[in-house]
Amino acid sequence: MIDRRPFTAALAALLASATAMPVGRGRMPEAKPPYYLLYSLDGSTSGAPLADENEDASFVYQITCVSGPDPAKPGSTGTVDQAEWLVDKAKRAILGRDTGTGQWVSPLTVPGVKVMCREVDVEPGGTNDPTDAIISYVIRFRFDLTPA
Repeated sequence: MIDRRPFTAALAALLASATAMPVGRGRMPEAKPPYYLLYSLDGSTSGAPLADENEDASFVYQITCVSGPDPAKPGSTGTVDQAEWLVDKAKRAILGRDTGTGQWVSPLTVPGVKVMCREVDVEPGGTNDPTDAIISYVIRFRFDLTPA
């Protein structure tokens, strides 16, 4: 069986490292926006029974990209542009590949697990009120895993 907790930790570390942005796992990080919120969502297994060590898994994670006011500009608000910039950074971090080798640009290393697939699951998009002080944009990624 593939444990979710180590995979979640590795994904949070990849996102923080590759984007150089704060990441909160299921809650706000100790930082002001902009930042990412990472939520563990759906999961499924396939193949042998759960007790079997060769069970494959598919995990879905939601990343909420949170835009916010510029602290250097009193009265400023988050922007759709900043939220979309955060989404683009997250996509490059998770889905980016080296054009020469085809390898992932940002390794997602979990002991005993091989990542077979990384893809966008669904992209609901951003908040629709640009007058909000904070603008968020939601994207979900699916990861297919197998024991290494």
